[in-house]
Amino acid sequence: MIAEINGRKIGKGHPPYIIAELSANHNGSLERAFETIKAAHESGAHAIKIQTYTADTMTIDCDREDFMIHGGLWAGYKLYDLYKWAETPFEWHKAIFDYAASLGITIFSTPFDESAVDLLESLGTPAYKIASFEATDLPLIRYVASKGKPVIISTGMCTESEISEAVATAREAGCESLVVLHCISSYPAPMDQANLLQMPRLTECFGTIPGLSDHTLGTTASVAAVALGACVIEKHFTLSRNDKGPDSEFSIEPDELKRLCQDTFDAWSALGKPGFERQKAEEGSKHFRRSVYFIKDMEAGEIITPAHIRRIRPGFGLPPKYFDQLIGKRVKEDVDRGTATDWELIGE
Repeated sequence: MIAEINGRKIGKGHPPYIIAELSANHNGSLERAFETIKAAHESGAHAIKIQTYTADTMTIDCDREDFMIHGGLWAGYKLYDLYKWAETPFEWHKAIFDYAASLGITIFSTPFDESAVDLLESLGTPAYKIASFEATDLPLIRYVASKGKPVIISTGMCTESEISEAVATAREAGCESLVVLHCISSYPAPMDQANLLQMPRLTECFGTIPGLSDHTLGTTASVAAVALGACVIEKHFTLSRNDKGPDSEFSIEPDELKRLCQDTFDAWSALGKPGFERQKAEEGSKHFRRSVYFIKDMEAGEIITPAHIRRIRPGFGLPPKYFDQLIGKRVKEDVDRGTATDWELIGE
């Protein structure tokens, strides 16, 4: 399966597609959002992704215990207050989309309800992302998939049956380009629990384009994922972790994003294909393998003994496997020390 977003093909045989997740790293400033988008573009990301919700479309303002966060990065927050802090206001969206277009970087978003989808459709979004926490919201997936755009679904926390339901729902609603990202929904995710071997398993089970939504620190997991076949890498991105926004603790900075883009491309380039054909880069090296050389002068008709030949570098003579066969043979003509063995020189 191959997906295409704004003319760039995504899937097996194509370089990994790198998504810089802006998320809440605008820290409440439209100008900072612009600066972050520009930095993502300059760092080599193929796309910038935002999140489309308001606190009121995400939850309700309620003080009951169910709505309080205990443990983790956002411990002590009420859900409503966290989302109010982190939201990208609907009224910013057109300006953000227009700015990304002016730079030439693809932009799309994660909608969290139908009103967000409607807004994104009005802006001409080329694709949609479903967050891990919404992967079980089948009505939302159905509505998103009905728009006929490529859909990327993260699978953090999901069981096999939940992923199966999400994939089936998207396909039944008309989605023909479906990317499923392996994801560990922990912020940050421990490296020893990244479980990257699950990623190719997702493809085996569901026949979707594989990728990784990476919440680990650094870029190691993303590069390893490409070696395992990831076609899409999503990584939270900030101008500076020191600014302490809602998502800054597990986001990468511009220099890291540049390295991510380069290293994942290099990892993909290094994959090649299975087979025993000699690579072009090896052609010059084959002459430095061992072969059989005459190490003493010999006269025509003289019998070759182990004292006359050796297995040495370079590799212009007969391969070492013929050493024993040469013993006891006669040379047809005079040979000098340092002559490469050749069957044309050998008699009975």
